[in-house]
Amino acid sequence: MASVAFSGAAAAATAATTSRRLPASAKLSLSPSSSSSLKLLGSTPIVSRLFLKPKRCSAAPLPSRAFSSAAAAPKCLASDPEQLKLAREDIRELLKTTFSHPILVRLGWHDAGTYNKNIEEWPRRGGANGSLRFEIELKHAANAGLVNALKLIQPLKDKYSDVTYADLFQLASATAVEEAGGPKIPMKYGRVDVSAPEQCPEEGRLPSAGPPSPADHLREVFYRMGLNDKEIVALSGAHTLGRSRPDRSGWGKPETKYTKDGPGAPGGQSWTAQWLKFDNSYFTDIKEKKDEDLLVLPTDGVLFEDPAFKVYAEKYAEDQEAFFKDYAEAHAKLSNLGAKFDPPEGIVIDDGPSQPVPEKFVAAKYSSGKD
Repeated sequence: MASVAFSGAAAAATAATTSRRLPASAKLSLSPSSSSSLKLLGSTPIVSRLFLKPKRCSAAPLPSRAFSSAAAAPKCLASDPEQLKLAREDIRELLKTTFSHPILVRLGWHDAGTYNKNIEEWPRRGGANGSLRFEIELKHAANAGLVNALKLIQPLKDKYSDVTYADLFQLASATAVEEAGGPKIPMKYGRVDVSAPEQCPEEGRLPSAGPPSPADHLREVFYRMGLNDKEIVALSGAHTLGRSRPDRSGWGKPETKYTKDGPGAPGGQSWTAQWLKFDNSYFTDIKEKKDEDLLVLPTDGVLFEDPAFKVYAEKYAEDQEAFFKDYAEAHAKLSNLGAKFDPPEGIVIDDGPSQPVPEKFVAAKYSSGKD
């Protein structure tokens, strides 16, 4: 929501699991202080081929009564549906070992959250178009630390080359919410990627954590995206996941009783005690304000101070089912902002109700602050 670091366990996990799998020209330093830590997205031949690979086309079958010798017109999709399904399964496995739910949610949000409804032209309007993979956008202050999310995603992109970055970012974000115990997000895919860093949006489109007038700031940023007060409050509830690290965002404590033991890289300050469990505790904890080890940013506290926001914040604190319903709708809407879909109607990869995921809350027990 606000531009602070949703920090899961990505930084610790990626060093061991991805450094061997990235192309030599695509490897990144994990050191946040390194000026060369974002060299993934240059214009070397290897990286250029990776980013600019043409989308896959398949010939559509001719009707049974057609006897023309002409070849069927190729049908091109931005992403391959079967690869999307396989990538989702790999993301689920990745989450079990890296506990990277928060940073993957943030990755999808920050790619989509640059959308400006007042600009019609794609990709100048911003939004979910995969531009966040480029160094120039990763260096935006609001995106501090997201290089670690990209290091997790890149091996999946290498494996599933017929899935766009834009789709992969949003797939990872929605899957992370669901695997943390959150609602099923009604997602569609088929987002087209931008092809060059020159197509990245300018800095300053994402929200800040501590603006002088938090309510006005939230409305300015989210109204620009075409979102309303209910959606602002519902989306804020995703802060039930993750931590803020002062070395990245300037907000939060270096560590608390809830974060000192990880999982993953220890430290930071979380909004909730069980910061890998998606529920409505973000709202209940802000309302109670009883635990000094839990983070409340100016843009969090204002949800219970602004009269219009407070209606929804109070509702979600009392009714998790209502929060889940509104959050799922708002997340899906956010994930589509500014996107250009191919096919235009998008691609749906869910055939029916999802099966229960065994031990869905297993990650949460690691972040309770208890032995």
